[in-house]
Amino acid sequence: MTFSEMLNISLMQGFAGLSLFSVLLLMGLGLAIIFGQMGVINMAHGEFMTIGAYTVYMFSILVERLAPNLMPVYFPLAIGVAFCLAFMAGWLVEWGLIRHLYKRPLDTLLATWGLSLGLQQTFRTAIGPKEVSPTLPDWLMGSWAPAEGLDIPINGLFVLALTALVTGGVLIALYKSRWGLRVRATVSNRVMANAIGINTQKTDRLTFAIGCGIAGVAGAAFTTIGSTGPTSGSLYIVDSFLVVTFGGAASLLGTVVSAFGIAQTQSISEFFLTGSMAKVLTLSLIVVILMIRPQGLFASKVRR
Repeated sequence: MTFSEMLNISLMQGFAGLSLFSVLLLMGLGLAIIFGQMGVINMAHGEFMTIGAYTVYMFSILVERLAPNLMPVYFPLAIGVAFCLAFMAGWLVEWGLIRHLYKRPLDTLLATWGLSLGLQQTFRTAIGPKEVSPTLPDWLMGSWAPAEGLDIPINGLFVLALTALVTGGVLIALYKSRWGLRVRATVSNRVMANAIGINTQKTDRLTFAIGCGIAGVAGAAFTTIGSTGPTSGSLYIVDSFLVVTFGGAASLLGTVVSAFGIAQTQSISEFFLTGSMAKVLTLSLIVVILMIRPQGLFASKVRR
């Protein structure tokens, strides 16, 4: 094998890692927002991702049957609908369940785990136990070949661009919007935020819903690189928590850096090792680094 062939294989494997990075980052962003402000360990976060993925699948079926001429443009609209449905589901979950369990982290963990199992069974009953995939627009198919022997999937480029857009939007919202100001005030000092008139309960609910909505976008992006089943979201929940913990809870920059590091390490090592051994290697490196730096790559703010 020549050097150029090895280089092309390494680049394509690295780009495959970028696709995994995109999904992990979108999932990790939602978790970082929820855990950073509210201290809630949401074990059902993966199911909100599945809601987004199934939304795109159902949308593709409806468009294909009722308005096939809209197939080239349905996908961006489906992503917006996926965010809205996951947002509304998150709003209802916070109102009906999470708000009663604040300052009880173990109860929150068990309750959201039970919610996760209930949602998985709902998916099996309503849609079916088999994995499904939407019909993607033609412009998402194929690959881009910037050099001979180097093929980069167009759907991967789209997912990467979507992730950059969502990440930029979250950062702008956190530091430039009224919601972001309330979130940062609540994280810094909840008692003082209440004293100056910020409705922290409403801020919590909106934050939880936005985090779930971002998970819905992650699910929509996931449909371009894999099929969706009732347990698809749960397969990513452990990796998503690793991203947040490794990067430093409540640190968005840490979430980006850790998602990139975990995805690239796993993708590149899978080329030389089996999938399970690559996972073991990735987890071992994370454990070693966390032993040296328990607070994660970036120090996080402490919720008071």
